Amino acid sequence: MRGSAAPTSPGAWDARSEALLGAPALTATEPLVPGGAAPRGTAPTSVPPPPPGTAWTPAPAAGAQTPPGADHPAPRSAPAGGTAPVHRTAPQSTTAPAAPSAARARSRRGNADPVKALVHRHRELCERAVDPLEVAAGLEARGFTDRTAARFRHRDVFSLAEELYARVPRRPEKAARPARPGTPTRPWALAVLAPGAVAGLTGLGLALAQGPVRPLLGVAGALALGAALLFAVSRGPLRVPDGRTVPAARLWTLWLLVYAVGGDGLLERVLNGGPDGTWQLAPAPLLGLALAVAPAAWCAHLFASRARRRITDSRGLAAFAAAVRPLFLGTVALQLLALTALLALTRFSAGALALGALLLLARLLAVHGRPETAAVALVAACAAEALALASALAGGIPLAGFEVLDAPVRSLTGLWGAGAVPTLACGAAALCLLARATGALARASAHTAP
Repeated sequence: MRGSAAPTSPGAWDARSEALLGAPALTATEPLVPGGAAPRGTAPTSVPPPPPGTAWTPAPAAGAQTPPGADHPAPRSAPAGGTAPVHRTAPQSTTAPAAPSAARARSRRGNADPVKALVHRHRELCERAVDPLEVAAGLEARGFTDRTAARFRHRDVFSLAEELYARVPRRPEKAARPARPGTPTRPWALAVLAPGAVAGLTGLGLALAQGPVRPLLGVAGALALGAALLFAVSRGPLRVPDGRTVPAARLWTLWLLVYAVGGDGLLERVLNGGPDGTWQLAPAPLLGLALAVAPAAWCAHLFASRARRRITDSRGLAAFAAAVRPLFLGTVALQLLALTALLALTRFSAGALALGALLLLARLLAVHGRPETAAVALVAACAAEALALASALAGGIPLAGFEVLDAPVRSLTGLWGAGAVPTLACGAAALCLLARATGALARASAHTAP
């Protein structure tokens, strides 16, 4: 082909162009460069013979030295009347080798953000937390320690909680309902006075009543006192969060209160050959315990507020525990002093003092998320008192060998009186709870908002 119809610049070749030139079409497997050499990195392929009248210079062999200036030798001129030679150059690939994937690179480098997994795992805890201490308490409740936090490149659980709290946005809070005018700031302060008031009125009525009216007044007063106690502990600092109570704990508490009123008199009557007829009741210790509900609520409020302030100021779990332990022991000592003073005004009893300490510790553990431990201590005290009564009753059976069953109870009551049984039963349970509560209530997770 001659003239302007012949292609004069390199480009994409197809079958139609080769047909016009009178040569077979090039395929993708036969790329050519000037001089006939294949691109670097590809196997050499066969080159079709040039068209008639076209001179081609063979490409140098692989690895052969080419003299300077002879990299691209010019083709020899074609004879007159022949076809003009055309250099055909295949486009060279400029694609770089594929880089390793990002996932493979991350697997070689390791996880650069170790806290990211914790953010996804504990997102709900971080979203509903009001401050970093809530996150720290939640992590501690899930078993996190300072040693665990070190695996996530933090010095302690508090530092890890601060990062989680900063990285997770808070949930939108619902608008608080405006307080009604005249509503007291602490409505529970009046509720905790109800048991003492009911017990005082009942005691006054029993002192003034005579004849058959007195038993009826005593039963009505006992029912009213039970309702007042439930009302007092269902609100304020003595309220146990929903879903954390042990229903049987109320039954064990009722047994202990009933035994404080009539258990000592019943035990003495059984050991003396009874029971026959009525026995002596002692409602005075119950009056002191009912009056002690108000100081117990204030002590619980003082401990909870001070503990939350300590957890805000502390910079580690060890520092928080060291600050809360003396606060807890001081709170218990303050309550025992108030209870001792109230029992001295009514009728002091060592058994009532031990019972008051047991009930206070059990309630504090239940309020701060340990109701099972409190229920176990209450059951143990009830079992000890019931066992004492059962052994005394079994010793009175007129059969051989049964008389030795009540020997321990007789020896104990002979030395310290019938009040030694509730004193030892409730005192031992209270000491166990004190040891348990000193460690459990010194944890940050025990002071999270329900």
